[in-house]
Amino acid sequence: MMRLAVVTTHPIQYNAPWFRLLAQTGKLDVRVFYTWEASKNNEKYDPGFKRVIGWDIPLLDGYDHVFVKNVASQQGSHHFKGIDNPTLIQEIKDWKAEAVLIIGWAYKSHLACLRYFKGKIPVLFRGDSTLLDEKAGLKKYLRRLALTYVYRHIDYALYVGENNKQYFKAHGIKTNQLVYAPHAIDNTRFIDTDGSYANEAYKLREKMGIAVDDFVVLFAGKLEEKKNPAFLMQLAAQLKGDKMRFVIVGNGELETSLKESAQNDNRIVFLDFQNQKIMPVIYNMADVFILPSIGPNETWGLALNEAMACGRPVIATNKVGGAIDLIKENGIIISPDEIGKAVSYITKLRTDKSFFTESKSASINRIQGFSFDVIVDNIIQLTDRIKQERK
Repeated sequence: MMRLAVVTTHPIQYNAPWFRLLAQTGKLDVRVFYTWEASKNNEKYDPGFKRVIGWDIPLLDGYDHVFVKNVASQQGSHHFKGIDNPTLIQEIKDWKAEAVLIIGWAYKSHLACLRYFKGKIPVLFRGDSTLLDEKAGLKKYLRRLALTYVYRHIDYALYVGENNKQYFKAHGIKTNQLVYAPHAIDNTRFIDTDGSYANEAYKLREKMGIAVDDFVVLFAGKLEEKKNPAFLMQLAAQLKGDKMRFVIVGNGELETSLKESAQNDNRIVFLDFQNQKIMPVIYNMADVFILPSIGPNETWGLALNEAMACGRPVIATNKVGGAIDLIKENGIIISPDEIGKAVSYITKLRTDKSFFTESKSASINRIQGFSFDVIVDNIIQLTDRIKQERK
């Protein structure tokens, strides 16, 4: 059985479930090497949310893992020197890994891993960068050169979607090196199979003073410039009437200014950051979800996956990396300044019940193709291919 070492910074709800599934296949011996040692207590300060975050779902069960000592003076995944693990390479060697999957390269120890293991064992890499924010000029040219050098050290790139695929190709990765591993969530945890989320959503609406026949536009995420939550204020200004409601879920640097600009419109409601267990209820409380990001670095937008699994139509800007993969007949893609297009779409959802119903069903149907099973199946196929090529 091939031994696959996975190198990543810290446990997150979008990776831990497929680590678990990969281990449970019995086809690979998997060990995850977490490089941000301080994250083992399941709590970390998130500068975007301006608070300490500790996820309320199990992230370390069901798979082999270790936390590697991090000697960085300022630990964290927000800067290159924040992940510094002098023993990482030796620990992977001592475990006798036969392949290594590195998630993210822009950390001192991760880049060292790429460089060291290239040519020794197969190096797999997963990242989600795109070209969406790239601008012409000398900086682009120099960055392309630097990144092409980095990616020379990988054998296979696990791409999350079309924009990410084009990014890898632009930096020298060949088609036969590309393996599809879509950004995914635990769809089964979000799909309302027994109606319990809908019941809880009804109670939440009552608690928030939102009527059954009110139409709710939802944003959930960090209240920061990149996410552009102020777009909901613009929507509220154009979508008149007492039956429209706008719910903004999250915290962050823009929280105070957003609340100040909304103080004269009681249709706009704010909720603090909500943890994973309650998020399916939050999405079910809404009628449409919007991610109006302006970037930079909105590489995917996993909140779209979550909203779709809850059967919500979705709106996203063309600055959201995953929009072109996720959104077809279940929503619309707009430019960050296309407020009118968003207003028209929301109005159609409100007034055309059959269109609304079809859009909700389309979201659930489409999200089935973005699952942890797809990631695991494709990694297994890749490692089988590697074993065959070794013979």
